[in-house]
Amino acid sequence: MKTSRRFDIKNIRAVDLFCGVGALTHGMFLEGLNVVAGVDSDASCKFAFEKNNSAKFIHKDISQFSSKELRRLYAGSSIKILIGCAPCQPFSSISKKGSAYKANDERWRPLRRFIRLIKDVRPHIVSMENVPDLLNEKKYRIFGEFIDTLNAIGYKTTYKVVDVSRYGVPQRRKRLVLLASKFGKIECIPETHSKQNVVTVGQVIRRLRPLRDGEADPIDPLHRASKLSPQNKRRILATPKNGGGAKSWPRALFPKCYKRKSGHSFMATVYGRMRWDQPAPTMTTHCVTLGTGRFGHPTQNRAISLREAARFQSFPDYYEFADPQNIRTTRVAKQIGNAVPILLGRVIAKSIKRHIDYHK
Repeated sequence: MKTSRRFDIKNIRAVDLFCGVGALTHGMFLEGLNVVAGVDSDASCKFAFEKNNSAKFIHKDISQFSSKELRRLYAGSSIKILIGCAPCQPFSSISKKGSAYKANDERWRPLRRFIRLIKDVRPHIVSMENVPDLLNEKKYRIFGEFIDTLNAIGYKTTYKVVDVSRYGVPQRRKRLVLLASKFGKIECIPETHSKQNVVTVGQVIRRLRPLRDGEADPIDPLHRASKLSPQNKRRILATPKNGGGAKSWPRALFPKCYKRKSGHSFMATVYGRMRWDQPAPTMTTHCVTLGTGRFGHPTQNRAISLREAARFQSFPDYYEFADPQNIRTTRVAKQIGNAVPILLGRVIAKSIKRHIDYHK
């Protein structure tokens, strides 16, 4: 059995594909791992990525990012790490439509390019985070092909669906986490929280300054709430505090699309308020919009603010998404919703460090 010992992090280089605003990179950074660059096709992510991380933002579609460029970024390193979260929206939309698997579907292109780069460059350690439904072999086989390819070129792989609330993220969010290594078996560190001691909405946002809808905190530019339409204002006022939902509304407040449905089951997941004593629901790209999920504040008559959404994604308050004078709510909400929770990034980094330390 090998003895655990320290390793020189200066000889480790990581690259983050589909990096977004750098949440996964920042989780690695906070654990002392050296991420030298992030690659993403969304130019609006450059400010946040470079402002908060000691790494270079490469604005490129993954199809245009070459194996040669990746090798260059690893120059001088003894341990090469490739991390990334291929865009999950294509998989989610396929899942919802129940489409049959098609190997040549363009929506699989990011994942196929990811595996192509691995085959060409052979980094020592790979981590991929994605939506759990990717495991559904009855609908599509892309993940099985991904695993088979890794195994065929000498990687030991493990994967599991992680409930991020069990690692201290104040949010109910399940993600598929894959780890692969040339050194041997690699696994996620054990869960740090039980079902009884998850971090709750109240612990994270209760002390923030109260806001009205459409208002921004004069001190914290990210603590701003979207303006509600007159009808949505009536809806939030009719929603019971601390966990109430649209099922309590009079039928006159139902959107037309729901009035055509029978019963109230369609209203169970929208227009609801969060509960103080539970984690937040999964943050999406529309997480500050009242009608797109249970994104109502537990007691204040508004949707959650950008700051609250960022905290639910475990972003530290110092993390800057845009120039304070040029914050666009829709854009920042999309960046926050698309991000990997930073605490999950730290879990992945700790798992990699433990693995390297053991196998050195």
